[in-house]
Formats: sequence, structure tokens, C-alpha cells
Amino acid sequence: MNYVATDKAAAAIGPYSQGVVSGGILYSSGQIPLTAAGELVEGTISDQAHQVFSNLKAVLAEAGSSLDEVIKTTVFIKDMNDFIELNKIYASYFGNHKPARSTVEVSRLPKDVKVEIEVIAKVNS
Repeated sequence: MNYVATDKAAAAIGPYSQGVVSGGILYSSGQIPLTAAGELVEGTISDQAHQVFSNLKAVLAEAGSSLDEVIKTTVFIKDMNDFIELNKIYASYFGNHKPARSTVEVSRLPKDVKVEIEVIAKVNS
């Protein structure tokens, strides 16, 4: 296993890695809307989702992958009423690429954010 760490995304806020590569696959930890400097992005679901995708792209790049190589996503959302807006943002990052996805409404996320996303992706060696 290889651990993924980049200073272009928020550092882990606990005893875990930003991601782990095993067998040519990246398993990312959930990314929340924290900047690389550790500052929380407040605001709408759109504001937060854009930061989450920025973090995901940085972790993917560090592992030698990209959004085009994502196989599966898991989306945790605080309020399912934000689902339509989140879907617009999500689609803008994936375009015609449509990885498998689960979306779950949860009662609370770290730092009380509105969204957290984790990915599983193929790593280009």
C-alpha cells in the first residue's frame, strides 16, 4: 500500500490518510470543504462542493489519477434538499463520465459541513 499526501488539499484532521493506493486503485478519504490552508469554506452547497472537488482533484493528481479515472463515489450530504444543486456541481466536474455513485443524507458531518465526498479511482502507472 502507498499512502497519498498532498499539500494542495486539506490535511487529514485525524488518524487517517488523504488516500491509499493498493493494487492500482486509489481509495480516497472523504473530502470536506477545507482549503489546503485548513480554512473552512462557508456558504452554500455550491461553494462547499467546489472546494470538495478541488481537494479531490489534488488527491487524485498526487496519486497519479484524475476525475476521468473515478470508478465510484460516495456522497454524504447534510440536507437532501440540496441534492439538485449538488447534482449540477457534480455533473460539471464529471461531464459525460458517470462513475457509480451512492448519495446519503446524514445528520452531521465533520465541522458541520454540508457535503463530503470520497472516491475510488484507477491509478495510471
